[in-house]
Amino acid sequence: MHHHFYAYMYRLKHIERWSLMRNTTKENVAEHSFHVALTTHVLCTIANEIFKRAVDTNLAVSIALFHDATEVFTGDIPTPVKHHNPRILANFREIEQLAAERLVDMVPPALKSIYTPLIHPTQEHQLRKYVKAADLLDAYLKCTFEVASGNREFVVAKQQIEGKIKQLEMEEVDYFMTTLAPSFTMSLDEMSGLE
Repeated sequence: MHHHFYAYMYRLKHIERWSLMRNTTKENVAEHSFHVALTTHVLCTIANEIFKRAVDTNLAVSIALFHDATEVFTGDIPTPVKHHNPRILANFREIEQLAAERLVDMVPPALKSIYTPLIHPTQEHQLRKYVKAADLLDAYLKCTFEVASGNREFVVAKQQIEGKIKQLEMEEVDYFMTTLAPSFTMSLDEMSGLE
């Protein structure tokens, strides 16, 4: 019997993000998942090394890798659509749950105990706050790139996301924003010290 789980994961590269907005640079869900996993790793490392917390970085990164796995079935539903009203959001959450169940059903039985909690969490894990923060930071960085490229389409989204980032009140995120994020507005020559 063939199990299609892994093949579906590879299809995340075909799901485009930011579909309601004019983009100077296209982005797909596979790229986004990598960036969120990378940013989750950085946030957890900051938590552990700078703020002396005991965060399970490896588990957090695993959660991040699969945080949008269900979009292989649902597509990327833009935030303004999902959050337009409570009924739409509730319906979307139900669709997301059904997609998670479908995806988990494709995992080989011997691997289900590992992948089920990553794809279809039954409870909110404390590490998800790092994944959610990384997801928000990735959206902020996307907006930063677009605005820096002269695309005013992302100006309001960037402002809204900055507000959400401040509301997180996470020291790790504040450290990221002041220490790492500013480089994203620089050119390669500026970062290389050639200018």
